[in-house]
Amino acid sequence: MHRFMHARVPMVGTITGQHRSPHRGSSVEFAEYRKYVPGDDPRLLDWRVLARTDRYYIREFEADTNLRNYIVLDCSGSMGFGRVGERKFDYARRIAATFAYLTAHQGDAVGLQCYSDQKLIDIPPRRNPAHLKHVFDTLAHVQPKGETQLVHHLHELAERIRQRALVIIISDFFCDVDELIHCFQHLSFQKHDFAVFHLLDPEEIQFDFDRPMRFVDLEDNSVLLAEPEVIRDQYLAAVDEYLVKLHEGCNKFQADYRRVSTDASYEEIIADFLVEREMYAK
Repeated sequence: MHRFMHARVPMVGTITGQHRSPHRGSSVEFAEYRKYVPGDDPRLLDWRVLARTDRYYIREFEADTNLRNYIVLDCSGSMGFGRVGERKFDYARRIAATFAYLTAHQGDAVGLQCYSDQKLIDIPPRRNPAHLKHVFDTLAHVQPKGETQLVHHLHELAERIRQRALVIIISDFFCDVDELIHCFQHLSFQKHDFAVFHLLDPEEIQFDFDRPMRFVDLEDNSVLLAEPEVIRDQYLAAVDEYLVKLHEGCNKFQADYRRVSTDASYEEIIADFLVEREMYAK
């Protein structure tokens, strides 16, 4: 089968294939029981457990797979910036849903983590059809709110994932850049392969406001009254310094960094990412 997603580091657990990673499937080594959900293969039902408990359980086994994909979606308030239907968060959800579909389509496990000041969503990687629907339903209903604690949650995730995985992080990264780079160091130290999709609205990059503005922080609701012409040069210089530092930090720890303007085609962004992954895997 042609594979859309490729890991850049070996994944632990595969016998054959392009990556090495543990997976639940139907191989030869029994792993654990879990409750049956619609979409599971009925052939994996344990009828002896059903007879004893009158409950449906699936026997899970360790199986060959190419990767486990953790999609991390920033759900902090700043991701709500932009016009209705064109917010950074709307764009981010499309990217997350596409990667979830592609991962599941090639038979691999996908999980979803949604963070703001709290851990809003934590869906561990699985690969059955009902699980993918759960991911889609979650993406359809979750909304951005609260302050960002992405750094804290990324450290926690890096420590919690015990085996090598692909981690896709989708965020505007409005946090301390030095602390963020330390997260990337942590992920790299744990041998995870990770990609960074840095979403910015064109207005955040260009700052082409032409009249006095009232700027409202979408995370803590603080207000700044300012003349854009007075602060534009200083703002753009600070943004440029931040972007350079973030990009250099990603390069240092082998993160696949993508700066994305939300007026660009997300389909093209993903296509370029996949093409480069395909080339790297050859």
